[in-house]
Amino acid sequence: QVQLVESGGGLVQPGGSLRLSCAASGNIFSSNVMAWYRQAPGKQREVVAVSTTGGSTNYANSVKGRFTISRDNAKNTVYLQMNSLKPEDTAVYYCKWSTYTGDRNYWGQGTQVTVSS
Repeated sequence: QVQLVESGGGLVQPGGSLRLSCAASGNIFSSNVMAWYRQAPGKQREVVAVSTTGGSTNYANSVKGRFTISRDNAKNTVYLQMNSLKPEDTAVYYCKWSTYTGDRNYWGQGTQVTVSS
């Protein structure tokens, strides 16, 4: 089992910034994929950013240039720096830990991000 604890969500004005954190613990493989997803009300959960222990990153087109995913492998923690936030970024953000093969997947409990004036 892998446990994920997210933090850093909240209310921010348009144009503002937030930093999300997700700490993993438990039976963690040294090689893994950690990602951030989000789900807005009435919409499907979508991938926001992905990071591998090998150093690869990928982003949804809607957040490229505004969001940055990073990780501290020694701490088994992944971060999502969100800048220039827009109201359409409002959602519950979830952290996901996976093996490279995808045969094991674990989700965090989610953290609410609200962008509003």
